[in-house]
Amino acid sequence: MMDDDFDVTACLEKVRRDDQQACRELVEYLYPMVIRIVRANLPRRVLEEDLAQEIFLKMFRRMHQYHGKVPFANWVSRIAVTTCIDHLRAQKRRPELRLADLSEAAADTLMAVVRDTQVEDPARAVAARELLEKLLDTLGPTDRIIINMLDLQQQTLAEISAKTGWSETMIKVRAFRARRKLRRAFERLQASEDRSSPDQRTDT
Repeated sequence: MMDDDFDVTACLEKVRRDDQQACRELVEYLYPMVIRIVRANLPRRVLEEDLAQEIFLKMFRRMHQYHGKVPFANWVSRIAVTTCIDHLRAQKRRPELRLADLSEAAADTLMAVVRDTQVEDPARAVAARELLEKLLDTLGPTDRIIINMLDLQQQTLAEISAKTGWSETMIKVRAFRARRKLRRAFERLQASEDRSSPDQRTDT
């Protein structure tokens, strides 16, 4: 949780005077928000602390660009989201998802969804998360982040707009299209599961 009593304006004035203690306090204040964004959208092979550090470095380098038109935390969140998108785009992640890409547990989860059954397995939640991550990987970076914020984190359109700078209309349109892409990817996996037998599945 961010400290509601933290005086951002006073701290920024000190930061602009190169007050190192104020710089540390500003990072500590913003860290919970930044790390949540990073963990929700972390690209593969990127350490979350490295990405968070990159975001804070950009924040300090661009401090002269902040003119107070939006809350400072929202301005920083836009830097964080953009940085995550840049990393995701650099990895060119939009593979065609195949049943063979799933672990045995995730494939079992898919089979349970297809057959509308319950799997009494403590690893079910982990497998479901793996399946979700595989499906999200089929989206482009911006669509992935919108689905993460809107559907998984249950943020409102207004909240996402404030944190990203994107219009609510753009968010709604991209979310609609992204959900349709996810549905098609899941339907392809369903069809693949229907055509395969358990002993034909390959564990990754």
